[in-house]
Amino acid sequence: MIKPSLTALAAVLALTTPAMAEKLTPQRVFADPSLSGPTAKGVALSPDGKRVTYLKGKAEAANVQDLWAADVKGGEPYRLIDSAALSSGAKELSEAEKARRERARVSARGIVEYSWDKQGRFILVPLDGDLYLDSIADGKVTRLTETPGDEVDAKVSPKGGYVSYVRDQNLYIKPVSGGPEKALTTEGKDALSFGVAEFIAQEELSRATGYWWSPDEARIVYARVDENGVDIVPRADIGPTGATVVNQRYPRAGRPNAVVDLFVRDLASGKVVQLDLGANKDIYVARVAWAQDGKTVYVQRLSRDQKTLDLIAFDPATGAGKTILTETDPHFIELLDNFKALKDGTFLWGSERDGASHLYRYAADGKLIAQITKGDWPVDRLEGVDETRQVAIFGASMDSPLERRIYEVSYAKPGKPKALTSGGGWWSAKVADAGGAFAGSYSDPKTPPQTALYSADGKRVRWIEENKLAEGHAYWPYASTLPVPEYGSLKAADGAALYYEILKPIGFDPAKKYPAIVSVYGGPHAQRVTKSWHSPSERTYLEAGYVVFKLDNRGSGNRSAAFKRALDRNLGTVEVDDQLQGAKFLQSLPYVDADKLGVMGWSYGGFMTLMLLTADNTPFKAGAAGAPPTEWSLYDTAYTERYMGTPADNKAGYAYSDINTRLDKLKPGSLLLLHGMADDNVIFENSTRVIAALQRKAIPFEMALYPGERHSAPGSKTKGLSVLNTHLEFFDRKLKGQ
Repeated sequence: MIKPSLTALAAVLALTTPAMAEKLTPQRVFADPSLSGPTAKGVALSPDGKRVTYLKGKAEAANVQDLWAADVKGGEPYRLIDSAALSSGAKELSEAEKARRERARVSARGIVEYSWDKQGRFILVPLDGDLYLDSIADGKVTRLTETPGDEVDAKVSPKGGYVSYVRDQNLYIKPVSGGPEKALTTEGKDALSFGVAEFIAQEELSRATGYWWSPDEARIVYARVDENGVDIVPRADIGPTGATVVNQRYPRAGRPNAVVDLFVRDLASGKVVQLDLGANKDIYVARVAWAQDGKTVYVQRLSRDQKTLDLIAFDPATGAGKTILTETDPHFIELLDNFKALKDGTFLWGSERDGASHLYRYAADGKLIAQITKGDWPVDRLEGVDETRQVAIFGASMDSPLERRIYEVSYAKPGKPKALTSGGGWWSAKVADAGGAFAGSYSDPKTPPQTALYSADGKRVRWIEENKLAEGHAYWPYASTLPVPEYGSLKAADGAALYYEILKPIGFDPAKKYPAIVSVYGGPHAQRVTKSWHSPSERTYLEAGYVVFKLDNRGSGNRSAAFKRALDRNLGTVEVDDQLQGAKFLQSLPYVDADKLGVMGWSYGGFMTLMLLTADNTPFKAGAAGAPPTEWSLYDTAYTERYMGTPADNKAGYAYSDINTRLDKLKPGSLLLLHGMADDNVIFENSTRVIAALQRKAIPFEMALYPGERHSAPGSKTKGLSVLNTHLEFFDRKLKGQ
């Protein structure tokens, strides 16, 4: 992408932005149209390469999405399917579909996913629990299902002969040409499911599906998930009109997981073969993929302690498998999505074995052919492969952890990667199945998300959503005072660089002293300090006169393996130390009032907020902790055990990080505790135990609860404004005395 320099962009803004910017209010942040502009989501390239499709929110209701398209040869983008024409949006989704969307962090309504058939003849669109088929030839939309249950995880078979989906815990297929559906499984009920990804796979392993078509659509691999051994954790789903008790199967740390088995069904004969995953059932099925010739099924099997990852090659006709590659780590294996089976029988693989995530090429028998990338930087993700040119296309932060670009490298003759996109910001890409063309999305602190189609050499072919910050853009009235972070780094106790960003108040006066708020997450793997477009909601704190500070502590993502593993078995230790060091630096700034520091965070950030408020000699006067895990044995197996081991094996670590053991250090009145009352991820018990302990100790605190909301309340269309206003009002009282 040819992108103007920041200096040039600043000059343009200076000449063309309004002389006086409007004040951005919390109400406007959650109103329509979206302040970030029309952004393209779920971008896909048609198999014939003639068009790009994507999801876009309605101008009048940004949370309701339609399906759009843009022709490669030019012309204005156009709406393919108006979600309102097919559904009123009023249907109540099933509990299973609500949970699935929560796992995927999908809060939008309307069309939230879709898929092309491999021949480019039609698009499958799930909408409010039913399925629709859009014919590309004539634009006709046909309704495929109309059932009381929700059809979920719908796919088009590779040759376009079938549509497949899961309903009521069983796997079905339906011929595209017409005819009745066929149940491939019938035993799914109660704690037994087929073709689904279990809770842990969705929430912690980034595996959203439980079945996989063979390339010739002759066979399907599917999971059988048995949750009979998983503890039932009764969860009160408290809504605005009452409460429902949900008996949720929730695998807590140290407790039993679901048992997952894999089967292959031959569609023609109906024969079912089980893949032999081994005698030990206490494992994770991490990834499943087919070889391109359909003769091998690759399964990544992760040990319960997550220190061993096996790649097993299965014969789908017999179910016999052979382990062809094994990764081990004394701390934990970081699961990657960098496996790709190639036409010639070799495969690409991602590993952190040399200290950072890199790409490798292996022969079919698991023999290493070559390391493809190397260096003191990690490959973030394998975005695609162009087998004609024998290149791998990937995203990485080679120049700086704060920036991400798209690169290509030869896997046949590995050498220095070639940058396909410009630097200075944050890129993601969706690569075509063939040819190397890609839809690239870019943003930086001054550029809202932009999406365009690029040729294999990185040249822009056409805009998909230019989303230019100019007159007419939703953010334009506020553009002349667009906040741009200042970036820098501090040294951790072990010498590692800790990157931070500072946002200064609107109308900043260097002669004044301002209260400051540390916005924290702090948990393993996540990265928050990036040169990308920032949420407009952050600006409301700047409008209110606060300095906002973020720091990526040890354990954060997009860094070396050693940097990420610093938290191993020690949650609540080094990351807290790093954030306290950041707070000390913040207090040293001449424009920060050292006595008026606040901290806020959600989820792991809520845990961090509580840890920081109860640290010895805490510098924080007030903190807002949202949906915090407060005792790690209450959280799920895969996440907690990856970083902490089991409660039996790490009693000291679990005890140290239990918030209730630290509450005597909490300054009276310094805490605002927030939680969704239908949270199925960080169960509400995490907060109620703290509430009860504080009440027993007669320590005053404040609380905001959100009926009907799950874990993602801050982004909720209905409750997000309340969450933001509650934060602002709390900090105004505690840090400003208002």
